[in-house]
Amino acid sequence: MKILLSGCLIAVSSAVLAGCHSTESASPAPVQNVQARVVESRQQDVPVTVRATGTIHARESVTISAQLMGRIHQVLVHEGDNVQAGQTLVILDDATLRSASDQAQAEVRAADNQQAAAQADAALAASTLARYKQLQAEKSVSPQEMDEITRRAEAAQARVDALRAQTDAAKAQVDSAHSMLAYARLRAPFAGVVTARMADPGTMAAPGLPLLQIDSQGLLQLQVTVDESAVGSVRKGMKTTVVIDGVLNSENTGTVAEIVPAADPSSHSFLVKINLASSSLLHAGMYGSAEFVTGKHQAILVPHSAEVLRGSLSCVYVLDANSIAQLRSITLGSAHGELVEVLSGISPNEKMVDLPGDRDLAGKRIEAQ
Repeated sequence: MKILLSGCLIAVSSAVLAGCHSTESASPAPVQNVQARVVESRQQDVPVTVRATGTIHARESVTISAQLMGRIHQVLVHEGDNVQAGQTLVILDDATLRSASDQAQAEVRAADNQQAAAQADAALAASTLARYKQLQAEKSVSPQEMDEITRRAEAAQARVDALRAQTDAAKAQVDSAHSMLAYARLRAPFAGVVTARMADPGTMAAPGLPLLQIDSQGLLQLQVTVDESAVGSVRKGMKTTVVIDGVLNSENTGTVAEIVPAADPSSHSFLVKINLASSSLLHAGMYGSAEFVTGKHQAILVPHSAEVLRGSLSCVYVLDANSIAQLRSITLGSAHGELVEVLSGISPNEKMVDLPGDRDLAGKRIEAQ
């Protein structure tokens, strides 16, 4: 029975093999033609750029703080208020300062009175000395009397000089008291807007303690940090492309206004200040970036629109000599407007499908539109 089964299997196998040899090979399926736009990779010089990030600041910004210790009596502004140059912002309690000023003025008045009396005595002593000199010429005065009168006149004049110096010192005290009184009123150094208020009435003000922040209006700067390896390519006055996060169509051209010459020792970077064009969309505190052109290099470029994403991979449909599309993975680099650098996967002058969308074009013949 086993021998018979084996024989049947051999016979069937032989028949199958014979059938395979006798059947003709299947003809290949026809290639589907698809119309699509075709673009070509190209090689050209592109700029080498360094990107730096930072924050927008007013070109002029100042922190208002007191120059003396004192309790805050009034804060006359709030965040967002517009202020003019010289406008009073904060008033400190100046009762003690006014008392000192009144005392200094009283001392000036007293010194003026004493000086007036001393000048009268000196004038009398001088006239007496003049008469005695006439008598001396007539030999009607003894030398001892002449010496006494002379010494009295000199002493009277010395007292006038001393009181004049005392009066000057008292007036200086008045000027100092007035200056201290002026310090009790904190004023805006320039026209701008209040961006921060850090104090309220009743709190103590101290020298160096921030009370208000004032930013100038209209003129803004993007302040970015540039690594020490790239700062040599940044020059004052050079143009740079600026993009502000959170603002649509915010790309514009800025101008390097200042390169702070000292590097930050912790980050080994330099602060670069970039003047921005006036815009109602930009405000201090916004985050942005700037690109500095440091040179050129040759790169292969393809349109952004030819890119196809397959998971996390960037791909393009490349056409062979017969215009058959094949999906190829590529590595992308920097963007340049509507074009993007290809670091690997594409050679110059290769054709590819533009705007492929969600279509599966692999293995299909592309007819250029």
